[in-house]
Amino acid sequence: MSSVVPPRSVTPTIDIYIKLARYPILADKIRARMRQELFRRGVVDEGTFEGEVRQKAIESQRRERLTDPYGQEETQTWQRRKARVRDAQTDAYFARHIGLAALEGIIREVLQQQPRPSSSPQLTFNPEIAPWEVLFRQGELYERLPAEQHEAVQHHLEEIKVVLIKRMISDQLPYIAVAKRIFTIADLRAIYARRIGSGKIGGKAAGLMLAWRILMAGPDRHPAPPDGPVQNAAALSSPANSADIAIPDSYFIGTEVIYDFRLANGLEHWMNQKYRSLAEIREEYPKIVEAHLAGEMPAAIVERLREVLTAMGKAPLIVRSSSLLEDNFGYAFAGKYNSYFCPNQGTPDENLAELLDAIRRVYASTLNPDAILYRQKHGLIDYDERMAVLVQRAIGRRQEGYYFPTLAGVGFSQNPFRWHSQIRREDGFLRLVWGFGTRAVERVSNDYPRLIALSHPQLRPETTARAIRQYAQWYIDVIDLKDNSFRTLPVVDVLHRNYPYLRYIASIYRGDYMEDMVSSGSLRGDDEYVLTFNGLTKDRRFIELMRGALQRLERAYGRPVDMEFIVDIIPNQPHTEYRLHLLQCRPLSQRVDEGAIVIPRDIPPEAILFRARRLVPDGRAEDIRYIVYVDPERYHLVPNPTIKHELGRAIGRLNKRLEDEHFILMGPGRWGSVNIDLGVHVTYADIHNTKVLVEMAVARNGYAPELSYGTHFFQDLVEAGIHSLAVHVEESKGVAEAAGNRGAKWSESRGRDSDFNWRFFREAPNCLAELSPGDKDLAGYLKVIDLSALPGSPRLSVLMDGAREEGVGFLTF
Repeated sequence: MSSVVPPRSVTPTIDIYIKLARYPILADKIRARMRQELFRRGVVDEGTFEGEVRQKAIESQRRERLTDPYGQEETQTWQRRKARVRDAQTDAYFARHIGLAALEGIIREVLQQQPRPSSSPQLTFNPEIAPWEVLFRQGELYERLPAEQHEAVQHHLEEIKVVLIKRMISDQLPYIAVAKRIFTIADLRAIYARRIGSGKIGGKAAGLMLAWRILMAGPDRHPAPPDGPVQNAAALSSPANSADIAIPDSYFIGTEVIYDFRLANGLEHWMNQKYRSLAEIREEYPKIVEAHLAGEMPAAIVERLREVLTAMGKAPLIVRSSSLLEDNFGYAFAGKYNSYFCPNQGTPDENLAELLDAIRRVYASTLNPDAILYRQKHGLIDYDERMAVLVQRAIGRRQEGYYFPTLAGVGFSQNPFRWHSQIRREDGFLRLVWGFGTRAVERVSNDYPRLIALSHPQLRPETTARAIRQYAQWYIDVIDLKDNSFRTLPVVDVLHRNYPYLRYIASIYRGDYMEDMVSSGSLRGDDEYVLTFNGLTKDRRFIELMRGALQRLERAYGRPVDMEFIVDIIPNQPHTEYRLHLLQCRPLSQRVDEGAIVIPRDIPPEAILFRARRLVPDGRAEDIRYIVYVDPERYHLVPNPTIKHELGRAIGRLNKRLEDEHFILMGPGRWGSVNIDLGVHVTYADIHNTKVLVEMAVARNGYAPELSYGTHFFQDLVEAGIHSLAVHVEESKGVAEAAGNRGAKWSESRGRDSDFNWRFFREAPNCLAELSPGDKDLAGYLKVIDLSALPGSPRLSVLMDGAREEGVGFLTF
């Protein structure tokens, strides 16, 4: 049988071109060796050769009708033009002066240098430039070696892991330091197999995969971090095992895809948004979203996503942001980028269109005002922030036309707030909800997750049945399978007596007490169910699963973490079992240790403006000149929602106006709530310059609202170095009565409640009109107090002693 003769041309130069065309990847390396040979033999010197390349490149510009080459051609295009001319010039010189036989020798030499896996434990190639498959095979060979040979190759295996982690997961050194000890080559190959497009999988995906692998390894199967303390060793030996831990079915769209998308759709000009003013960024963001939604995704990515949808079937999906900086050590970007649910119940084309739109929206969210301002605040604005996307199966169960998980929430390995002195911070903390966890991590309207201190899970912030009922979860986030939509519904519309997990999550309200459920047979038709989650807080297995997971993660990371999760309840005999699905894990920012806070015992009573005695953090803020104060009682009398929205915008303007001053913000209820009836609606961009954010929980009928802890909004405050303080106060004598007592000096008289000096805040002069003239019409609700204008020019100090659960704001002279 005759061999196939490769095609030939009548000219030597074309022979060489055709020969090199058979090596599309190695051709660059081969041509580099050809030039070395040309220079070595003295056929042409390098300077002359490069001068000819440049001249021919300029001539090619003229042929292509470029009349202003410097203005019409970008640098990268000019470099690409020169590279192509250089290749042609190399082929021509080599054909004329050396010939095809020498080329064959160069090709053999280059092929001999190709990295290849071997059966030898010796590392015979450079991992930094080796192909993916070579790295995977060599790493697998090392991991299969007998235990007695591991030590000799451990350094080679670690190098291969680091190269793979840097290529497709993260180049953040703190992350790599943990990940290289945890991941196996099989783990890394599995991630590679689920990557769509090129680039890294991003921070959120990286944190998820690492946390899952840490917990799958079990408490005794991964090493402690270098010099890392072991905190609460008893919890590290909890009974959780790999059967208790899972992650959603996941795919990763690499960080390079967003570049391809923007380049193909002419969206690169939006990238300079980060250098514009905040007002311009806010004004143009809707246009950016619209432009991204109109863009076409690369065809190869679309086809891969079709395959993903086929593999997922009719399961609902969630599309999550996963930028390179997201969930980083020190910068969590909590809630800055968007995630979207895709019900996935339409036709294949409809489901694909919905998925693509969700990805486009995630890409657009890289330019949203809060994300850009966050990066500016943390010195990250010049960083090339690239966005990967995490596509996951949404974990849940079908229930009467809806789809939702039984339990979801966010857990913290360290609990910075305590509502009782018995609570141990190091045992952690949960915010738990029924349904999707959006209601646990976001500041939702008029709704309350269950707060669980894992050291004392049955110890609640509320003490009476009425308070427990009032501050319970009343709404649930679900996917409506019939309407193919994500919805928020009243709990009473979804929770019925035949719900299989009712006794775990609900109690019966009996007026003056809560009755836990024993069996469904004892239920009455008129029973009122309240989501207390008492069936879980009394189950040691559930508490130890959550506490053990959080503390093993903290030990492996060497710092506190939070994790978003879903938990399946698995009824069994003799004990109920649980399965923890990890959704996200990130290292938490920690405040700088300010040393012991000592609150003086001799503060004059007339100098005290407010006290706090619950959920007090540690910290101090001193030399405060301005107090920006939204009157909590007058706020609830605002007749027009437009005014409430304008109050939020006015806070943002004052935040900018006072950025070089020391000031605090004080206002009603939940700062940042989407429900303007519960608090002033602000974002991170509106409050990031304040020193302290005081949330005033004004009791009504004996009850005060739950405040911020554990939401994305709260994490913003921690990372910005802003102290969050909850001040629980009673109602004053009323606006009218206070206004009628203006004859008394503010320093000589206090309101009825000793924790808050109502009279001072009502009677202190308001300088709002001077600082922000355009907001003077809001002076009835919004006050700016310039302490330097008061007699004696005092300043405000705020001291917070978390150990004693005591905080105080007082004037110093």
